[in-house]
Amino acid sequence: MNREGRPTAPQGGALSAHQTFTGARALQVEEPLIFETGRLDVTGVDVAEPAKVTSRLGAFERKGSMGLPGLSEPEAMRHYVRLSQKNYSIDAGLYPLGSCTMKHNPRFNEAMARLPGFSDVHPLQPPSTVQGALALIDELSHWLLELTGMQAVAMSPKAGAHGEMCGMMAIRAALEARGEAQSRTVVIVPESAHGTNPATAALIGFSVRAVPARDDGTVSAEAVKAALGPDVAAIMLTNPNTCGLFEPEVVEIAAAVHDAGAYFYCDGANFNAIVGKVRPGDLGVDAMHINLHKTFSTPHGGGGPGSGPVVLSQRLAPFAPVPFLQKNDDGALAFVEHENDAGEAQPFGRLCVFHGQMGMFVRAFAYMLSHGSDGLREASEDAVLNANYVRVGLADLMSQPFGDKPCMHEALFDDEWLKGTGVTTLDFAKAMIDEGYHPMTIYFPLVVHGAMLIEPTESESRAALDLFIATMRDLAMAAKAGHVGRFTQAPHHAPRNRLDETRAARAPVLRWTKPAPATRAQAAE
Repeated sequence: MNREGRPTAPQGGALSAHQTFTGARALQVEEPLIFETGRLDVTGVDVAEPAKVTSRLGAFERKGSMGLPGLSEPEAMRHYVRLSQKNYSIDAGLYPLGSCTMKHNPRFNEAMARLPGFSDVHPLQPPSTVQGALALIDELSHWLLELTGMQAVAMSPKAGAHGEMCGMMAIRAALEARGEAQSRTVVIVPESAHGTNPATAALIGFSVRAVPARDDGTVSAEAVKAALGPDVAAIMLTNPNTCGLFEPEVVEIAAAVHDAGAYFYCDGANFNAIVGKVRPGDLGVDAMHINLHKTFSTPHGGGGPGSGPVVLSQRLAPFAPVPFLQKNDDGALAFVEHENDAGEAQPFGRLCVFHGQMGMFVRAFAYMLSHGSDGLREASEDAVLNANYVRVGLADLMSQPFGDKPCMHEALFDDEWLKGTGVTTLDFAKAMIDEGYHPMTIYFPLVVHGAMLIEPTESESRAALDLFIATMRDLAMAAKAGHVGRFTQAPHHAPRNRLDETRAARAPVLRWTKPAPATRAQAAE
């Protein structure tokens, strides 16, 4: 056996046609765990013996070694480079992940974010030394308000869900100012919403009242009116919604919510489909978060720094959190750091220690300026065009839950067309990996059985979309032709084959333990 436990030919013997001694396949290196590469008894660097100190950790002081493997610098570098080569990324190919907008990040944005004064700014610097950075935040805020038709913006939230919490906390603060926080405790959430919506409402202390989607995938104004009452604080509605459709009765819904004394929170996750076309403020929205990575092309995912500014209507503007920017009498920009210094405003408190994520601000601002108003509008139009191009290209083979009608920025299919084939939505998604594509979002939204949600974004050329559609058609025809083996064991060509994802989620192995040494009999096998 080789070091990964794969059977090999005896020393000096011949290998089979497709077998290698290392387990690697040409440039696709079979990479062991870093613990299997390194040694626990050595380190790749010389570290001076630390001075003796009196521990203040008490019972929390570490009793044993950390168990980290020692590697040389080349070993560590090669390990992580090889792992990175196994990742799929937007720089590697089309990334059709529905509801998450995996779009191209122009390198111009990256160059701007690396300019001195932006890349090396420190959050504790005196405001007088970072006036350029503050001016950029102020200008970015202006254009976010211009694009949304809103009154104020909180720039500090670090992500979409964080922005949801900010907006809902502003709503709660407004209710407290009206003396209605104790009586208005319910938030209306459509059944098709992102899961973070009810979670955010519950986290803040609201109870959730669900409203169903209609047969066409949209929310009925009559259903919302039926759910309204003196106990309702707000509605959390996504528009365009998670089915990839624009809510046609959104203005009527907003009016009904306001007439009932409640507020309208719009989940802005899909704002990238309507930028330059519709201003949420004109629809009656009171609060909305904006995912800068989805709408204005900042890096997405990986657990890194994000940004989810929240725009607020005139009704909620006074309750925006600190810190926020203001211009002093001398024209200099400075943060209002404390609630007592907010003047007539009534901020609900502080959401973050610092103001926001400077790198994301620079990237988003560079994207805005390089596109201009017409370019941003065209990006929205192209995102919708591309999604419908994919939808029409697959409509004769794959079923659509709400009929063959135009969508917004993402095309939604269900698993009705797979019935009787022995192939599931998961099987189909795994087979896409063999074809070199990251799977689309599956089983979401939850209101659609076996959902397949595809968002090509505006980044992709017609040639790229044609190849993607042709690949999807080939897979669909193979499934209908009964080629079940192509799907049920897929992926066949990935570094790892089909995993038991349910077991991995329910019983994760979070710590590596060295396996027992093989016996002589096992080694002989």
